[in-house]
Amino acid sequence: MPAYTTDFPGTAVDGLAFFDAARVRFIVLDVDGVCTDGKLYMLENGRAIKCFSSLDGLGIKTALKAGIGVGVITGRDDPCVHARMAQLGVKEYHPGHESKLATLHEIMERNRLAREEVAYMGDDWIDLDPMRSVGMPIAVANAVAQVKKEARYITAARGGEGAVREAVEFLLAARMDGKNPADWWTTDTGPAAI
Repeated sequence: MPAYTTDFPGTAVDGLAFFDAARVRFIVLDVDGVCTDGKLYMLENGRAIKCFSSLDGLGIKTALKAGIGVGVITGRDDPCVHARMAQLGVKEYHPGHESKLATLHEIMERNRLAREEVAYMGDDWIDLDPMRSVGMPIAVANAVAQVKKEARYITAARGGEGAVREAVEFLLAARMDGKNPADWWTTDTGPAAI
């Protein structure tokens, strides 16, 4: 069986990004603009409704199955996000943190993670400090210019449209073990075609 492809639609900004991604054991995500398209649909009572991609959901579950921890730090505190992260099994969910750096450091300390073992995925200015504090900063395709300049990998997918899934596949492929992430989901029928 041929090895899983390492050809990705996104952009590895520097030549060592792919090799350094192999060290990542934990990915921390922003929500608005990364896990969602960034739009806020507001109900009359002031609560927000957000749209999540099922591609990203399966990507998060695949990361967890493959041994990559997943955390979320978000500036807002919306019940719909809490519900979605609980559905996906994300235990390191931290809402209401516009300043994310201290929370990121707490996650790293609690999970005994070195800087080079952590990826952070963002899209806006609020994500710059955490991106600068990890070994693998990742930006979505529609991130603001300053965020893209800090990234070592920029997804081809836009936030809320499979960007998290793409980042997870990139991290898994960087392990260079030839395993296809789809195989986590085809145990009954065998390996997926490449």
